[in-house]
Amino acid sequence: MKRQKKILFIIVGVILIAFVILLPRYIEQQRNLVSMSPLSNISLEAKQFHDSLFVADLHADTLLWDRDIGKLSHYGHIDLPRMRIGGADLQVFSMVSKTPRGLNIHENSADSDNITALAIAQQWPLKSWFNLSERVYYMIERLTEAADLNENQFMLIRNQQELNSFLLRRQQQPGYTAGILSVEGAHALEGSLDLIDEFYTRGVRIIGLTHFFDNELGGSAHGMKKTGLTSFGRKALAKMQSLGIVIDLAHSSEILFNEVVNISQHPLIVSHTGVKGTCNTSRNLTDQQVRQIAATGGLIGIGYWPTATCGKDIQSIVEAIAYTVKIAGIDSVSLGSDFDGSVSTPFDITGLPHLTDALLKYGFNEEEVSKIMGGNMLRFLKKVLPS
Repeated sequence: MKRQKKILFIIVGVILIAFVILLPRYIEQQRNLVSMSPLSNISLEAKQFHDSLFVADLHADTLLWDRDIGKLSHYGHIDLPRMRIGGADLQVFSMVSKTPRGLNIHENSADSDNITALAIAQQWPLKSWFNLSERVYYMIERLTEAADLNENQFMLIRNQQELNSFLLRRQQQPGYTAGILSVEGAHALEGSLDLIDEFYTRGVRIIGLTHFFDNELGGSAHGMKKTGLTSFGRKALAKMQSLGIVIDLAHSSEILFNEVVNISQHPLIVSHTGVKGTCNTSRNLTDQQVRQIAATGGLIGIGYWPTATCGKDIQSIVEAIAYTVKIAGIDSVSLGSDFDGSVSTPFDITGLPHLTDALLKYGFNEEEVSKIMGGNMLRFLKKVLPS
């Protein structure tokens, strides 16, 4: 009987270990999919032109998942080896600290949290299991460690000096890459203005005011009330901008969006979105909102997933970009993939040369493609990053 109990104990232990090791990978493999594989061939001229570009993207949720970004992976959308393969130079890595159960683009409450179970399954530090700011700190630590461990191929950018160092290093070492830290949803502040300073000190340079539910700062486009800025939200906004933190209005309610545009004295971004002109969903921007962001000197990052583009192919992304250019001008458009954001995209980051090729075939000239693929974002960062 003792021997049987011992065997049963071992079997249960093996099952639990396998559960902890394999479940997070299985979950991600079901969430971050590639819908178009394999991609068609592109011309050598298009590939060489792509390789000459500065390529940058405003939004990816890679840090949410238990992958070593320094190593090549065969699932998900981004890691450093695949950034080099795809000719990607700079990626904004967003940090998701909470998402509601039953997540949808129409109406969500703040009463539930999917990330708790994911944090436990991925063996995040115990203090992060039920604390949103600790989750942000952990993801910051992961990207910082990745930069330290892969210093010959990747760096974290927090200011103008580091941006200039990166650009110089990139000239000397093609394939050298960089990242910038962003927080998706200011609920991670947990109602504390002091945490803005803490996030900034640890390297955060972009903060999205809302995500999929209303929070202490104001209303989400997908929340229950979809209200504007709260009193705390106005104070938080002023403090963020005084530090030089870029405000991201992705997921913002219409009221909050208008209020921030009207009071902000700084360029604003919508890091990952579609536009109603090509895909009329509640997730996407109206023509007026596109013009409002452009008028601040900001950027609209066009996403790759079906709710953003109403399509599953590269052409739908190109059409969304073209429409945004028509409304806002060529200098206001950027890439906002939402890679690794629990979405299906036509390609992972290695497929970026195909997007360059598709833009050229659509009729954009080389200067315009250069701006869309990263030139606009580089110009923006040179203007807004702290010295």
